[in-house]
Amino acid sequence: MTFCLGMRVKDGLIGLADTRITSGNEMTTARKIAVYRRDQHTMFLMTSGLRSIRDKVLTYFEQVHDSREEPFPHLYQAVNAVAEQMRIVAQEDRAALAESGVPFDMHILVGGKMPADATHRLYMIYPQGNWIEIGEGTPYQIIGVGGYGKPILDRTLQYSDELRFALKVGFLAFDSTRISASNVDYPLDVIVFRVNPFSLRVHRYVKQDLQQLSENWQSRLRESVQSFPEDWVDAAFKDL
Repeated sequence: MTFCLGMRVKDGLIGLADTRITSGNEMTTARKIAVYRRDQHTMFLMTSGLRSIRDKVLTYFEQVHDSREEPFPHLYQAVNAVAEQMRIVAQEDRAALAESGVPFDMHILVGGKMPADATHRLYMIYPQGNWIEIGEGTPYQIIGVGGYGKPILDRTLQYSDELRFALKVGFLAFDSTRISASNVDYPLDVIVFRVNPFSLRVHRYVKQDLQQLSENWQSRLRESVQSFPEDWVDAAFKDL
């Protein structure tokens, strides 16, 4: 399975993606982030789902991307191009996969900023090729295993937050997922996209880099529960 998280805040975008690939009883590591740059016009993709579909869709899209003399004017146009390649791959492979009992399963997060975009944007593409834009009201989207990381994001992340805060919250969402889902794990790839001044960096963390933070967070959670008000608890234990 997969954990890919995209966050859109006022100063830019943060992406986090685990690298665990599960195939039957085998587990391997592979990058789930792809970056496409032209000067300061940059986009990145994060993918979940069947690896063979992912590789084929991105190969087709890269041919479209590299054949253009200029970048896509708007990011949504690049998203449409990715979605078109996904539909082509679906036409080619869906029936054969279905015969083997394998669903055509792929979700894609696309973030970045193109020349005609007023600001940075973040989109999610569904397996059918339709898409949504991630807005300011709920400034994040998870593809893959989403349930374990949502609570902390829903309670803390806001569009007005700094990039550094978003990365910290994103790590805690990943850590919660890693603890509860056996098919999500390190190494963790992080992408930081700052709009002004423009910069983009991809960094990989291994477990040893962040293990102490995970243990510290777990201790703080237990301490918070211990210090939580108990007056309301007394009613449940009355007469016991």
